[in-house]
Amino acid sequence: MDKIGIYAVPFVIVFIVVFGAVKRVDLFECFREGAKDGITSLISVAPSLIGLVIAVNMLSASGFFDIMCSLLSPVCNAVGIPPEILPLGLIRPVSGSGSFAVLSSILETYGPDSVIGRIASVMAGSTETTFYAIAVYYGAAGIKKSGYTVPAALIADFSSMLISVLTVRYI
Repeated sequence: MDKIGIYAVPFVIVFIVVFGAVKRVDLFECFREGAKDGITSLISVAPSLIGLVIAVNMLSASGFFDIMCSLLSPVCNAVGIPPEILPLGLIRPVSGSGSFAVLSSILETYGPDSVIGRIASVMAGSTETTFYAIAVYYGAAGIKKSGYTVPAALIADFSSMLISVLTVRYI
């Protein structure tokens, strides 16, 4: 069964070439047009991504996430959310790579089989990098106003955080 992965990509490439030859499609021209469209999409999305990366770096360097964790820890303790997962909950909507660095740190500190490690793992898998997704998809589509997207997505992320805690604790 593990051999399927080895042959999947070459099979798909050969299939595309054979299918294009049978249908008499100029594959190189199609590839060139696709690459050109990809570069056009990249150029339209780049300003949003650059702004997002700068914002994430500024928030991290300023200590914003540390201050928020300190402020929210008492509330989390009262509700039953381990405060150790707060950094992950705060950075996940903003940065995928940053959240996986935090997840890795949590797993190294508490272990993957600990309650905190399992909650962090479920949370990382069930939440979204909200601002990244909005920047990329809205930027590519040329949408300027996000409307209710950001509040709804952040509510979904917060709900996923709570459900992660409940799922691990009670299932």
